[in-house]
Amino acid sequence: MNGEAPAVDRRREDIVRANMPLVGHLVREMLARVPAHVNRDDLLSAGYAALVAAARGFDAERGVPFPRFAAARVRGALLDELRGLDWASRSVRQRARRADAAREELTAELGRTPTVPELAERLGCTVEDIEQAEDDVQRATVFSLQGFATATADDIVTEPGAGPEEMLIRRERLGYLRHAVEALPERLRAVVQGYFFEERPMAEIAAELGVSESRVSQLRAEALVLLRDGLNAHLDPAMAAQNPPKEGCVARRRAAYYDRIASRGTLRTRLALTGPDGLPVAA
Repeated sequence: MNGEAPAVDRRREDIVRANMPLVGHLVREMLARVPAHVNRDDLLSAGYAALVAAARGFDAERGVPFPRFAAARVRGALLDELRGLDWASRSVRQRARRADAAREELTAELGRTPTVPELAERLGCTVEDIEQAEDDVQRATVFSLQGFATATADDIVTEPGAGPEEMLIRRERLGYLRHAVEALPERLRAVVQGYFFEERPMAEIAAELGVSESRVSQLRAEALVLLRDGLNAHLDPAMAAQNPPKEGCVARRRAAYYDRIASRGTLRTRLALTGPDGLPVAA
């Protein structure tokens, strides 16, 4: 009997070693759908711990292959890790929605993007309150495929095993997202690419553009609203119809932006931006 325990332990160690690449694959898959501030090493640690636990609880007599058995538990552990990071309270999210609504109203009234002091006056708060709220929300903001809304961990991670039709829809949305970013006005595109994709400090982006950090924050918020509306215009017209732009120069600029998104490619070229697994293809 004493010899059986070490043998079992060795088999479990072999199973864990053989399936460590599975954890790396699941972490990469998840990192493609979460904010840039999520730490890869934290996810890997949670995934490896779940893999070890899965090896201990695996029963081959059930007829389920170990990779499938482990994948479900690793995904669950990664989701739990994300839940711990999703700290934005309901009140923070509500303030973000109020600020977005006020910003759009002022943009329509003024014919330009409002300044932070103007936005603070409309909301009846201080400039510091606006900046703090934006910083708080940014930590929990996710580029959701539905329109860049803030989301919880449960919203971020989709269920595994997407069918061919669902995967095609997901890939088309990712293609529209890439084209929507490329179609942004130059300064907004520079902020989005620098802050979200290149993970550069806001101070560095501000210095490059010759503006203040507060202005970069304002441009970032403006870009997110424009991206959300642009994607909804093409992917969810019913949602876009609920918040139509008022007539005037703002509406014309937005319509031109929506047209630029459409003109950047076709279904074929949008699908070509991702592989069969939905992950981005290197340029």
